[in-house]
Amino acid sequence: MSNSRVAVMVEGALCIALAVVLSKFDLMKLPNGGSIDVGLAPLLLFAWRRGLKWGCGAGALAGILKILLGGYVLNPVQAALEYPVAYGMTGLAALFPRTKGQIAGLILAFLGQTSCHVAAGAVFFAQYAPEGQDPWVYSAFYNVPVIGVKYILSGVAAWLLWRALERAMPVRQTR
Repeated sequence: MSNSRVAVMVEGALCIALAVVLSKFDLMKLPNGGSIDVGLAPLLLFAWRRGLKWGCGAGALAGILKILLGGYVLNPVQAALEYPVAYGMTGLAALFPRTKGQIAGLILAFLGQTSCHVAAGAVFFAQYAPEGQDPWVYSAFYNVPVIGVKYILSGVAAWLLWRALERAMPVRQTR
């Protein structure tokens, strides 16, 4: 294994650990177990620096770690959808060219992760929807704003860190 590959893996491990730690510091608690935090920032930063493959992998590993450290699990399908698959979507932020495409990448990552949480909410948490309301609509009304705020806050934090890191330690893409 080359030194550059080891360096990417170490950077990824640090970003995963930081993402999990930051997700434990809630800026705001929400009903039904939701919260606002900036835990996505290190994962977005890593995806921008290292590309799609590494970004999706780091996100998925962060999701698995979140399960192991106390994620809310009803069954294996719900756990996979809301943790490794949903968090793996943060890597989609790397799909568009750097700098100019970062907002488009953030939007794509947001849509991917939100789709996972909306689907899980509609299928596995339908009993919480008010009587007569479609569970998909209820899940979307809950998840879109919550995840949207997380992406805005985490995206701004990641972008500021990315700019500083790129000046201090530019990186060649290892896609």
